[in-house]
Amino acid sequence: MASKRDYYEVLGVAKNAPEDEIKKAYRKLAMKYHPDRNQGDGAKAAEEKFKEAKEAYEMLTDAQKRAAYDQYGHAGVDPNMGAGRGGPGAEGFGGFAEAFGDIFGDIFGGQGGQRRGGGGQQVYRGSDLSYAMEITLEEAARGKETQIRIPSWESCETCGGSGAKPGTSAKTCGSCGGSGTVHMRQGFFSIQQTCPHCHGTGKIIPDPCMTCSGQGKVKKQKTLEVKIPAGINEGMRIRSAGNGEPGVNGGPAGDLYIEIRIKQHDIFERDGDDLHCTMPVSMITAALGGGIEVPTLGGKAEIELPEGTQHGKTFRLRGKGIKGVRSSYPGDLYCHIAVETPVKLTEHQKKLLKELDESLKKGGDKHSPNAKTWTDRVKDLFK
Repeated sequence: MASKRDYYEVLGVAKNAPEDEIKKAYRKLAMKYHPDRNQGDGAKAAEEKFKEAKEAYEMLTDAQKRAAYDQYGHAGVDPNMGAGRGGPGAEGFGGFAEAFGDIFGDIFGGQGGQRRGGGGQQVYRGSDLSYAMEITLEEAARGKETQIRIPSWESCETCGGSGAKPGTSAKTCGSCGGSGTVHMRQGFFSIQQTCPHCHGTGKIIPDPCMTCSGQGKVKKQKTLEVKIPAGINEGMRIRSAGNGEPGVNGGPAGDLYIEIRIKQHDIFERDGDDLHCTMPVSMITAALGGGIEVPTLGGKAEIELPEGTQHGKTFRLRGKGIKGVRSSYPGDLYCHIAVETPVKLTEHQKKLLKELDESLKKGGDKHSPNAKTWTDRVKDLFK
């Protein structure tokens, strides 16, 4: 049987390659050797290369399997290959399973994010928490410092954190002997699992504390200082390490992720680092031209409308947008002109407009170039 090629060699990446580079290399090979793209004489060879690349990708994008492969090679990820001093026999596989307990824990229903603490108890990292924060566009552009209230856990004062009712104490779990884990055999493998009776604590509390229900901790609220960086955008997250759920059996706490939501603005719409706004102008101003003031996040600016500005004309104000958190320069402000038709006219005003309309018609098509072009297109359509 031919030996397998090194997974890194298969994908053509270095051993310290990050996951995104591995994914990119795999996509390139998958496109090249996919069975649908390779027919005829070379189909079989292409299919083998496709399978080889897929296997390498699946192993190297799994953090645990990659760690096992880096240390033990193919023997660390192939259950059909022996490892350790015991060789390929039953005892050898038992030692192999213990060496890679986390990997086989995933296969047989174990929980992720765990490690073994002192005394053999299973130690679990706490869950991450998510907090949605709504801010204004101005706050997103300039940044802000604020406070939020989040749930936290504190040691129970009634039981002193033991979880047992005052005057009583926890007892060693009889199922696991206080280790927090039990062993089960499945074929050649000896599987170590969290004790189902004490849930990995190694202790049983016959008479739990009434205040904390045996948890040894109570839920409270704490105030957290949060700094919102200037230029943050919708959907971005701020990570606050260690402010998630507490770990189990002394495990590390999870993290808090603050997800940014930006309120809809009355004037501006954001597109990356650029801003857009619609500026209404009267048809008289649009026709005669002149300077108009437009709002920006930093105050006011002025643009000069040329004579005969049409509806929908866009003016660009460089550097009047937002400087993103990863940008070197601020974006631009795009001002879209909306020519406004007057309403609620008096009889006198209507008379003046009719006189203006008649005067414009006498001048021919030169006053309405767009209308002439549109009329010509309609005539061509019905020829």
